Amino acid sequence: MGTARAIAAVDRPATVPTLVAELRSLGLDAGATVMVHSSLSRLGYVSGGAHAVVIALLEVLGREGTIAMPTHSGDLSDPAAWSRPPVPEAWWDTLRREMPAYDPQMTPTRGMGAVVDCLRRLPGAIRSSHPTVSVAAAGPHAAFIVGDHSLEHGLGEQSPLARLYDLDAFVLLLGVTHANNTSLHLAEYRADLPIKAWTTHASPVLVDGRRQWVSYADLEGDDGDFERLGEDFAAAGRERRGTVGAATARLMRQRDVVDHAVAWMEQHRPSR
Repeated sequence: MGTARAIAAVDRPATVPTLVAELRSLGLDAGATVMVHSSLSRLGYVSGGAHAVVIALLEVLGREGTIAMPTHSGDLSDPAAWSRPPVPEAWWDTLRREMPAYDPQMTPTRGMGAVVDCLRRLPGAIRSSHPTVSVAAAGPHAAFIVGDHSLEHGLGEQSPLARLYDLDAFVLLLGVTHANNTSLHLAEYRADLPIKAWTTHASPVLVDGRRQWVSYADLEGDDGDFERLGEDFAAAGRERRGTVGAATARLMRQRDVVDHAVAWMEQHRPSR
């Protein structure tokens, strides 16, 4: 949504005080630990943009709260798998050889939005070590959440998603649906399915201070049914919905949605 459309779509601008009030009305409390997924454009016109959204979240959570966001960088991957857009095969070896190694401080996010990029730059924020599915966090539990992110099985049991589950964290969806709910990938690992598709990824990482192109195993995630799964979860009365800015916001306990997703996948995903 462009600026002119955002102005036309609302009666008043969203500001830090209005966002704080709406987040509190939704049920987000001081001291909570929360994984946030967001779309700035869906919030309408926000005075201060992404910066204001992050300030509002931090004000609601207070000094005892912890905020996390996905800071994925899917372009640090094997170009042979790229499709949006693909690159010529003649380039693949060059890209594998020359692509800069993942750096939690410098590597930009890809397709994650302005709010995420603002949090990534927050003084004191910590970003996990995974080259493609990193998470950034700030607050008392940040180091626990992001500090031991396994290269293999990057959204599984040794990932920030599992540590958020351990902490009984919340998930906040600001202007996005469960199609963007990364925690549902943890459920894919945990679900007892007849068949799971495993694959091999590769990325440039630093090993003992030197760049290396490293291959690693992972689950072939499938988010094609996440939105339908999420609506089933909502129908069970397990999430709170409200308005933040001009957007629909959803707040839920991560354990509730992950556990629901495990059972849902075991029932609804066919063997293949």
